[in-house]
Amino acid sequence: MTTTAPTTPTVNGRVIALAHYAARAVLERVLTRTGNTFHQSVTLRVVAAEDGPVERDKLVADVMGSLKIDESAVRTTIDELVAAKLVEEVPSDGSRLHFTAAGRELYERITAETSEISARIYADIPAEDLATAGRVLTLVTERANAELARA
Repeated sequence: MTTTAPTTPTVNGRVIALAHYAARAVLERVLTRTGNTFHQSVTLRVVAAEDGPVERDKLVADVMGSLKIDESAVRTTIDELVAAKLVEEVPSDGSRLHFTAAGRELYERITAETSEISARIYADIPAEDLATAGRVLTLVTERANAELARA
């Protein structure tokens, strides 16, 4: 009997999607324990990336660009985070938002837990392979965004 070794798939939309959905399922498991949604976690990440308060409109634009969802969905997510007292308006400027202590703690807890999981997922993958994958996926993202802009 002859057996053939499995072939390594070429990167394509299906391979990218499978990796994305597998990683997202891991994140969703973490988020379920915190009572938060994927959209909320992405929005919290954008707030965390700012070095201080973030303009509400910039936050909306960044999350729309990341998730490819409409403005009303992002604004609803922001309203949920405000209602949960995870982010709040800057008292002197209601157009800017920043973390509350609870929001910062939640973000840091989610990040710590997912960082541990990510370390296991990426363990033993050579740095050169990760760098190549990063370059390829960045280029795919840029080209897909360009296609969306043409629509």
